[in-house]
Amino acid sequence: MENKIINKIIILLIGLFTIVGCDEFLEEDLRDEITPENFFNNDAEAVLAVNGIYREFHANNLYGERGLDDYYVNGADVVGPSRNVNGNIHNYLIAEGVDDGNEVWVKLYDVVNGTTEFISRIDGNESLSEDTRNQTVGELLFLRALAYYHLTNLWGDVPYFREMLNPIEAGELGRFDKTEIRTDMKADLERAISLLPTSYASESASRATKWAATALKAKFHLFDKEWQLAKDECDVIINDSYHILLDDFTEVFDQSDPENSINDEHIFVIDFKSDSGITTSRTDDYNPRIRDEPTNREEDAYDESGNPVYDNSGSQMARWEYFQSLMSEYDEDMTGYGWAIPLPEIALQENWQTGDLRYDATIVTEHLGMELNFPYYRKNWNLDQINSLRYNHHENYIVFRLADIYLMAAEAENELNGPGNAYQYVNKIRERAFEPDQPWSGMSQESFREALYDERKFELAAEGHRRMDLIRWGILEEVVKATVHRSWNNPAANIQPQHILLPIPQTQILLNANLLESDPTNNGYR
Repeated sequence: MENKIINKIIILLIGLFTIVGCDEFLEEDLRDEITPENFFNNDAEAVLAVNGIYREFHANNLYGERGLDDYYVNGADVVGPSRNVNGNIHNYLIAEGVDDGNEVWVKLYDVVNGTTEFISRIDGNESLSEDTRNQTVGELLFLRALAYYHLTNLWGDVPYFREMLNPIEAGELGRFDKTEIRTDMKADLERAISLLPTSYASESASRATKWAATALKAKFHLFDKEWQLAKDECDVIINDSYHILLDDFTEVFDQSDPENSINDEHIFVIDFKSDSGITTSRTDDYNPRIRDEPTNREEDAYDESGNPVYDNSGSQMARWEYFQSLMSEYDEDMTGYGWAIPLPEIALQENWQTGDLRYDATIVTEHLGMELNFPYYRKNWNLDQINSLRYNHHENYIVFRLADIYLMAAEAENELNGPGNAYQYVNKIRERAFEPDQPWSGMSQESFREALYDERKFELAAEGHRRMDLIRWGILEEVVKATVHRSWNNPAANIQPQHILLPIPQTQILLNANLLESDPTNNGYR
């Protein structure tokens, strides 16, 4: 019941201030009962409004399915589909009106609208207790900064506001320099850090803490090459927070128990719960399609798009039936899409350093004694048919975790002073990753930098960091052209320099021609 109430309230309140006016909100029955002016009268109402903003991030166009993953995971050197799907994005055939991210754009601006309006209603509101006022404003500042983080990552300069605009002003807003936006977001996050608690009770563990705000602020600094500031924020988390590196890499991703799916390495997650209707289908992208498995098939058993070709022998069907019966004994099945599997090179253990324990925790090539036709990301799949059904998964999206912070600190320290004091950070990660330990030493600044490119790849594979890493290092095009892809994909033939950003969506340009005023080329797509 609370979820339905949250949905109605958040749609109503955000709808009243949406960037493009919608007449249908005038017909909403709740308009006469709930307005921004009369809603924020007690702590419970303020928390309910913030809960609604968290729910925005559960949307399929953001973290719930492949919304953000389309542009953060695909088109790099770690993830691709098991057949000819999602080709426009993976193969860099993006254009205005063609997978230009419009749905992501709209949903992120829903967050910006909602957070900005709610901050104006909660900040300084004497009807609320000081603790609730501080926490909710801190959360809203963090969530708005997270939205602008994605907007500036994907489109660069974008429309920007931190105070509510009327529909006419909003509909005519041009693009602002991303440097201005990020500078303001860092200041907002500094305030959020001062307002947010260090932790919550277990039932609220997915809410943003001061450590989550610190991690996002560190990301902004790192992307802007503000090395000292980035390292300072990372050190605060490493030295002062309760977050720790788990002893076992596999346990970082163990979400088999829906009630115990957040651990002390997780700094911020998007929390899904299959038993309350807040579910994700992202797991289905990483789960296999049963008709793709098991292996032991002839090469000609697949057409040029990667789909199986059936014969009349029954042998293929017999293997499927046997494999399914075997999985059923463990309450498992392969009911996914196979849209996000390891690319050929990262799937081969020989391309990982000898002794890297992360390989088996990350990549799976056989299951229950049967070799799989494709490799999969073990860290992101879940075949459980009791707690994690198709379209109804509970697996959280891990946005920030401590291992990333250690590697960010290592990168920043190396850029500032060379590798001398940077080893301690990266070797902390490698201490867990290797048996026996294989610490780094004796590197130049350049060799450390290049080695870190791979260290982040193997530690954080398929977690939504790789493509943006390659972009900020200035090597996306080079890496994509050097990466082996399956026969139905060829991004190397299409990638161009402008692909580090998306075009402003065609739908938005048709609504607001001012979006082209500062850049008539639309990020190089015209």
